[in-house]
This record gives sequence, C-alpha cells and structure tokens, in this order.
Amino acid sequence: MAEPGEPVLFSLYVYQPNTGAAIFFTIAYAVSGAFHVWQCRRYNAWRLIGLHPLCGLTLTAGYGLRIWGSYNFLYKVDDVTPLIMFILSQCFIYICPPLLELANYHILGRIFYYVPHCSPFPPGKVLAFFGGLMLLVELLNGLGVALFANPSSGTTQQSVGGNMTIAAVTMQLMIILAFVWLAFVFYRRCRKAHIRSRSVKTMRTTLYTSMALIFIRCVYRLVEHTGHTHKDLDDIESLRELNPLFRFEVFFYIFEASLMLVNSIIWNIWHPGRFLPRDYHVHLGPDGNEVAGEKDEDNRPMWAKVVNAVTFGVMYRRKAPLQQFQELTERPTPSNRYFRED
Repeated sequence: MAEPGEPVLFSLYVYQPNTGAAIFFTIAYAVSGAFHVWQCRRYNAWRLIGLHPLCGLTLTAGYGLRIWGSYNFLYKVDDVTPLIMFILSQCFIYICPPLLELANYHILGRIFYYVPHCSPFPPGKVLAFFGGLMLLVELLNGLGVALFANPSSGTTQQSVGGNMTIAAVTMQLMIILAFVWLAFVFYRRCRKAHIRSRSVKTMRTTLYTSMALIFIRCVYRLVEHTGHTHKDLDDIESLRELNPLFRFEVFFYIFEASLMLVNSIIWNIWHPGRFLPRDYHVHLGPDGNEVAGEKDEDNRPMWAKVVNAVTFGVMYRRKAPLQQFQELTERPTPSNRYFRED
C-alpha cells in the first residue's frame, strides 16, 4: 500500500484506490437510492423528484466500478478493460451532481406553483429555463471528464477535457448563484405576503442546504483543475507535481462522495412528497389557505413526453390550458375568418 499522496506509476487514479471507502459509498448510495425509489412510489412523486432514484442508481454503479478499479487500477497497453472501467466510473460519478442540482430547480418550480402569487418567475418555465442550461453543463461535463480521464488521449486532448470541465463547473456555479437570487426574491415576497406555511419553510431550508453542498463541491472541482493537471502516468516526478487534490484520495471522498451522499440523505429525510401536494393545481391563495385549481389533461403523445423528459423540459413542453385556448381562438377557422374580414 503506497503512502498517502505518493503517486503510483501507471495508476489510472494516480494513487492506489482505497477499497473499503469504495465499498462503503457503494452500499450507502444503494441504500439511499432504494429509499428514494420507495418514497417516490409512496408519495407518487416520480415527476417531482425522480432524478434522485436515477442518480442513486448511477452513483451506486460508479462507486461499484471503483471497487473493481481498486484491484485493477494500473494502465495497460494490451488490456483496455481497466481504462474503460475507470472512464465509466468517473463519468457515472461526475454526471450526477448537475442532475441533482436540476432536481432542486424542479422542486423550486414546484414551490412556485404552490405559492403562485409570490413567484418571481413563471412556474411552468423554471424547469425549461434551467434545464436548457443544465443540458449544456452536462454535455460539457460528460465530454470533459471522458477526455481528461483517458491517459492515452495525449496532452492536448487532456487539456481540452480539463478546460471543458472548468467551463462546465463555472457555468454550474453561476447557475447556482442565479438560483439563490431567485429563491431569495421568492421567500422575501412570501414574508411580505405573510405566508407562514410549514411546507414552504421546510423546503426552503432543505433547498438552501442542498445547494450549499453542491456549491462547495463545485468549488472543489474548480480548484482541482487548476495548476498542474496533466497525468503522465510513466513519469513519477510529473505525477508528484500534480495538484494535491489529484494526489490525495481523501479530498475526493470528502468533497465529492460525502457531500453528494449527505445531499441525497437530506432529501430522504425531508422528502418533498411529504410537504407539497401531489397535484400542482393545489396552491395557496393570498389568504394562506389551500385552493384547488382547475385540472387539465396531458394530451401529448408518448414520444413527446419522452423527448420532454430527456431534454429536461426544454422541448415539447406541456401547454397551459389558457395557452391552448388562445391558440385555438387564434386559429383561422372559416367562422373567425369571416368575422375578421367583416
């Protein structure tokens, strides 16, 4: 077993990975993810917080591959299996935080639906707006991690991958700041309107805590990619000059694995399905009492619903009843063409 911070030649991780830590986080994410699945079924909250079970499964797979990698961590020219498993593990682990952040934006939009008269942003457009931004972050993040994690790609491609990761994390930080500002404006309006709902207060505290954890993790990732980051696996002196965040595995488990696990657990404890109504038509009126609005049916074909979910709500969004009515009345039918000409 190598000393902490001492690089290992030809190690894909730079160091010799710890097996026990990988096992612990694999089990922890599996338990939290399974609990999220049960809660989504219990509260019928798949549309509200369905990204958490998905990320729980993905993170379990990522850390499970890291267990395998703790025994097969050396880069081999004649065997690409360790490299493929390493890249998959890195991608599974690093693509989830932006998705968990997107889940927070969806919950914020759901809270806007619950208190519509205090919303500073159209509730139905929160997911589409932030989903479009996070889709770009996911593309940059996924490509950046894949290029940077591949030691056979060369210095140029690793540099490009590192820059793409920095761009993705920087965008993520800016989006988080926009979220904080939007949430602050909303809760200030709630205070002025004397909204004292326990559900709103609980979701506010949970959202702020979750975003703080993701923000700290983003800062860690940004600092990680500064300084000397090129991995020359056959040069021990070059490896010793790497950023300490690359050379010490403990930083990864503190600022990546632990923070995202705590984030998952707090949503297990304060699950939004317990505090927000299942139907988003149920909302608080100006007097603080719940009001049931008029329901509308989702008449979109199945393929449109799938595309809408895959693009994080950017494409083929569900139209509000008022928008549908306006489109129908503005459509040139024989009767309304006659009256318009007249």
